[in-house]
Amino acid sequence: MGGENFWDDQERARSVIASLKAVKAVVEPVEEAARSLGDAEALIELGAEDEDGSLNPEIEGALSFSEERLARLEFQVMLGGENDHRSAYLTIQAGAGGADAADFAEMLVRMYLRWAEAKGFEATPVEATEAEEGGVRHATWLLRGPYAYGYLKAERGVHRLVRISPYDAQNRRHTSFAAVEALPEFEADAPIEVDMNDVRVDTYRAAGAGGQHVNKTDSAVRMTHIPTGIVVQCQNERSQHKNRATAQRMLTAKLFEIRERERDEELKKVYGQKGEIAWGSQIRSYVLHPYQMVKDHRTKFEIGNTTAVLDGKIDEFIEEYLRSRSAN
Repeated sequence: MGGENFWDDQERARSVIASLKAVKAVVEPVEEAARSLGDAEALIELGAEDEDGSLNPEIEGALSFSEERLARLEFQVMLGGENDHRSAYLTIQAGAGGADAADFAEMLVRMYLRWAEAKGFEATPVEATEAEEGGVRHATWLLRGPYAYGYLKAERGVHRLVRISPYDAQNRRHTSFAAVEALPEFEADAPIEVDMNDVRVDTYRAAGAGGQHVNKTDSAVRMTHIPTGIVVQCQNERSQHKNRATAQRMLTAKLFEIRERERDEELKKVYGQKGEIAWGSQIRSYVLHPYQMVKDHRTKFEIGNTTAVLDGKIDEFIEEYLRSRSAN
């Protein structure tokens, strides 16, 4: 990174920086835990000669700090999956519930973007299909940062919202659903290879925000994997070449996920039921009326502060899920 030509190749520079962040994310927590334990041990040795106990508060503080660092390190060990360290494609899709579902999908997009911002992740839109009444029907974002996929794999499944609908003139309570999908981002080190002879590539004009450019060029790319029927699309970049490269990486990730489902019974359950994004398949409920509570149905963990959760405070849900999965 210190080389004078480092930034000449933007893609390579970004890849190197991402690699550095991933390495630091592994090494730094271990070093911090080791330093905090060393400091605590040194204080304890001094405390042995402290007759009036004046160092006791400092010793207690140092031990508490060490305990916190070790707890973080223990949690990070749970993110030890083969691809947990990677960045992630996050897709939100509205389900049953009409206009409320599209609005809920947009609420979830905002929630995850706020969470990603707090984590220091870089968030890049890939594609979005807006609903006529407002909200989004389908949206995909690339969240770049260490362990983004490791965290977000805990969010895969159907999410349910219960509230007084702003679209109902009679102010009745409505239930709506949205599905969350997380896929790891692969670069040149993808564990599977896509045979492009099996892929149909279509180009089209991107719709939505983006200025006059979106109406002038067929820069958006849609790829259909004929053997599986998987469809991916990218319309964020002005360059068709860049959109094509992103779509191909997404297709690789989806094919990888299909392979993983065959090995993982829990994934089979999540994705097997997600064909219908509706009752009976939710992993988490966000209840705004008649009471306020967010509850994860897999771990039974719940929080009453729904505003904080929808503002991106979801780490406790993620940690509870990963701890429960590790325990099992």
